[in-house]
Amino acid sequence: MFNRINIAIDLGTANTLVWIAGKGLIVNEPTVVATTVDDNKIVAVGEEAKKMLGRTPESLVANRPMKDGVIADYHATEAMLRYFIGKAGGSKIFKPNVMVCVPAGCTQVERRAALDATLSAGAAHAYLIDEPLAAAIGAGIPVSAPSGHMIVDSGGGSTEAAVLSLGGVVVHRSARVAGNKIDEAIQNYLKKKHNLIVGDTTAEDIKIKIGSATPLSKEEKLEISGRDLVFGLPRTVTISSTEVTEAIKPVLLQIIGAIKAVLEDTPPELAADIIDKGIVMSGGTSSLRNLNRLITEETGVPAHLADEPLYCVVRGTGLVLENIELWKRSVTTKG
Repeated sequence: MFNRINIAIDLGTANTLVWIAGKGLIVNEPTVVATTVDDNKIVAVGEEAKKMLGRTPESLVANRPMKDGVIADYHATEAMLRYFIGKAGGSKIFKPNVMVCVPAGCTQVERRAALDATLSAGAAHAYLIDEPLAAAIGAGIPVSAPSGHMIVDSGGGSTEAAVLSLGGVVVHRSARVAGNKIDEAIQNYLKKKHNLIVGDTTAEDIKIKIGSATPLSKEEKLEISGRDLVFGLPRTVTISSTEVTEAIKPVLLQIIGAIKAVLEDTPPELAADIIDKGIVMSGGTSSLRNLNRLITEETGVPAHLADEPLYCVVRGTGLVLENIELWKRSVTTKG
């Protein structure tokens, strides 16, 4: 009897990760698609397309088809899914089962768009799972137990804060604020304070190299290049880690606002469990230096980073797909 391939996809705003049941993670590429302007034909996807960001001629356009964790460009997302499904070994004859994760706070229209895009891209059956639940399972949290667990999944486009118990989401908040907004804050700060315009890639580089949620005991500096706002000529400036912390603080406080809103709505019995166990953090943005310390200071609840935070969601999605019968009531399906 022929067994279908089971493919789990974490369709993120910044990166897309693909997991095959039994094999593990096989793809980790940027969520970027390059198309031609004339006939909207796909030229490059993933790593290759990311190199083109901000560097394309007039005949090509490279963009991110996902915005704030949901589909912004349906055609490009479908083409990208087809590329990743093909890379994972899916074909027109042997269509795979595909599970995609979506933010818990996305609308029914956004969910339907994700299901339809997955089926159009070549899936036999499409499944959807809420991101916080997938992240918690991937982080090794025993979500089926009758006790409260809190997960904060912060990626490129959105931050999901949720309290889970008995295999489901009890309280959740989605803030469409995450890694990309932090990059934007750095760009705006450089424009205001240094009259310097830098691209997305440079802003992300600054965040990774010297970014910190709280001031560092030993200040770090980084030399960056961009375009002068006044004269329009290339220029280099030196930026410090203290400046980056100041620039990104308002964005981080929005993320903490979502966490506080969840804690305020949590039933007392579960709140007691969360105080004992703490907040588990997953997603790429949670790797920002000292973010767990800032969350602990602001909420009074200890926060700690999950193992391999970037892979929690895709690993959890893969585990649910492998044991679909156990998780039937937690997923949406079509196909």
